[in-house]
Amino acid sequence: MDTIGEAMRKQYEAIGISRQVLDYCEKITDGLTDRFREIDRIAEINQMKVLGAMQKNHVAEMHLGTSTGYGYNDEGRETLEKVYADTFHTEAALVRPQITCGTHALATALSANLRPGDELLSPVGKPYDTLEEIIGIRPSKGSLAEYGVTYRQVELLPGDRFDYEGIRAAITPRTKLVTIQRSKGYQTRKTFSPAEIGELIRFIKGIRSDIIVMVDNCYGEFVDLTEPSDYGADMTVGSLIKNPGGGLAPCGGYIAGTKECVEQCSYRLLAPGLGQEVGATLGVLSRFYQGFFLAPTVTAGAEKGAIFAANVFEKLGFPVVPGGAEPRHDIIQAVTLGTPEGLIAFCEGIQAAAPVDSFVRPEPWDMPGYSDQVIMAAGNFIQGASIELSADGPLRPPYAVYFQGGLTWYHAKAGIMMALQKLVDRKLVTLP
Repeated sequence: MDTIGEAMRKQYEAIGISRQVLDYCEKITDGLTDRFREIDRIAEINQMKVLGAMQKNHVAEMHLGTSTGYGYNDEGRETLEKVYADTFHTEAALVRPQITCGTHALATALSANLRPGDELLSPVGKPYDTLEEIIGIRPSKGSLAEYGVTYRQVELLPGDRFDYEGIRAAITPRTKLVTIQRSKGYQTRKTFSPAEIGELIRFIKGIRSDIIVMVDNCYGEFVDLTEPSDYGADMTVGSLIKNPGGGLAPCGGYIAGTKECVEQCSYRLLAPGLGQEVGATLGVLSRFYQGFFLAPTVTAGAEKGAIFAANVFEKLGFPVVPGGAEPRHDIIQAVTLGTPEGLIAFCEGIQAAAPVDSFVRPEPWDMPGYSDQVIMAAGNFIQGASIELSADGPLRPPYAVYFQGGLTWYHAKAGIMMALQKLVDRKLVTLP
């Protein structure tokens, strides 16, 4: 009989990972035991938070059913929204399959709470690429700019620090809503912790308490013990095919926040006068509930994969954000590969490690909503689900790849090793 170590080598070799790559990566894994134990403790606390919210709201088998047509009297939908609100400690929540993605959730929250003549402010620099057309930074039909909403941004200071004086100067009587992007997007800046976001919220509210603060929470849910909503965010927004869907939600998004803001969002998403009263769930509720229940554990596995990736590539001399030993506040790991060949090889490795479409080779393409060609690797059970193993990046300097996901830590680990293998095979990396 094979020993466990020999059996592991054989299994990895069977999917194309060399002994050299495996040995290098196993040494790194052995050094992460204490870090992983801390992640597991946070996941356990967040698991109890979700469990408590479900028990408080008396989730029952009847809530896992379906509704059709108008979706009137869908108690499962209404109870799920209470579960989200209690988990994120907000007055209300909108959790719907009709929200198609994180970008759609953000667009809904912005357009619902801004009116012609209002101004939108980003105090953390340029937002994620797909928001540029929504805001009107890049002209687009139906943008906020077309409806008379103006926009300004304040760049971060060196060290990714908030420019408090610049923010103070940028706030005017027309400033209605401040949008804070927690994660880095296609940038190599750090991700902000809920506590850091809380400091910024207190500063903004200290200038004008009536300003609405929205936080793009994508990729950050359940990584920390708290969420931005615990620090006074009026809206916390995200996608169900990222962390909170737990890998089971087939679509959807959420907006959790004040009753007034969420109500406005429901009118924009659905129809004035109808709001949260309508919206059929069409059989997805059981996956929404179960995915949310699993989300803390699934997120922990993805976070371990990100830490592993940071250490694997940092030790090879590649710039990584965050660093291998730095605190984490989302599941995204940025690795600056420096060349288009490196970026493409990395993504090919992630694709080759996928359970679905592993035989497909990803190529850069003109993806809707982006100004540069983007390469995306994602052999997922759910299309575009970035809580599953995936990697992507724009074909532009410094040729950084953004790795995230993995429904299990073991799959995330295999994906990183396969990405490294592709780089080794093409002589883009030399292992020590």
